[in-house]
Amino acid sequence: MIKPEEDISEDSILKLRLYIAGKTPNSLLALKNVQKICVDHIQDRYELEIVDLLENPKLSEEDQVLVIPTLVRKYPHPVRKIIGDLSNTEDILQRIGLNPKDQK
Repeated sequence: MIKPEEDISEDSILKLRLYIAGKTPNSLLALKNVQKICVDHIQDRYELEIVDLLENPKLSEEDQVLVIPTLVRKYPHPVRKIIGDLSNTEDILQRIGLNPKDQK
């Protein structure tokens, strides 16, 4: 099990950015999974930006995204990146700094 490097306080707003490429199956699955994680576990404590690299390819440079789909936790720092379809909720929560045991 991966341990979060830091716990996010209950009043922190998570700023997340999901990089996808159009409506590919993996992109759509990652989008569905991250939306479910946000609604079920983070509730009103997040901002989620979706970046479609087919529409805005230059945006990948800011976060040095080489593989898609990629979820980036922009804030709080440090920045975290998670690659894949985001189907393992417990792993995703840990990687963005939330303790899944404390969640809904």
